[in-house]
Amino acid sequence: MRSSGWRAPNLVPVTLDPEDSKIITLARSARARNEAAEGAAVRDETGRTYAATNVALDALTLSAVQVAAAMAVSSGARSLEAVALVTAGEGPSDADRAVAAELGVASLLVAGPDGALRS
Repeated sequence: MRSSGWRAPNLVPVTLDPEDSKIITLARSARARNEAAEGAAVRDETGRTYAATNVALDALTLSAVQVAAAMAVSSGARSLEAVALVTAGEGPSDADRAVAAELGVASLLVAGPDGALRS
């Protein structure tokens, strides 16, 4: 049999911290429950979690990350330890990255609807 030149990529399994897996699960659940385009969950500096979906109204449009971060801040959070976004689309947006950075998170956990981590 001839070789096509194609090689399977070297896949390295990613092992997430259980708390990071938890916020991905929360984001997936919020997205599925509301049949929304995006689900997000954040964990604040005390370990509290907040899950949300995107808001797409004529008068108000917010990403799921923006809503979850706003929920945390309005509940007294001063910083975030982690941010997870679940989406079938592209993401996160520059605005999502900016919100996370302002609250102390350098990189977001991004997963598809099946929970598979993308980045």
